[in-house]
Amino acid sequence: MDLELQSMLTCPDCGFEHEETMPTNACLWYWPCPDCGIVHRPKPGDCCVFCSYGTVACPPVQMWGKDACCGDTISNGAGEST
Repeated sequence: MDLELQSMLTCPDCGFEHEETMPTNACLWYWPCPDCGIVHRPKPGDCCVFCSYGTVACPPVQMWGKDACCGDTISNGAGEST
């Protein structure tokens, strides 16, 4: 199965659209809108910003389905979970 790694993220606050390349080795939990600057997190029940605001689901979901996504633990980037 070929993964689609390009996804168009849409800011839910200002509507700005920005194409991003999804990482294959990590999930993206925070996305600062390049236009308005608001930092977005995944919606409840979604594992990453691509699953919440993107046109294409993240690589784990593409490969194995929604249950295979990054999980409920969100790293704050400092080695701690929230």
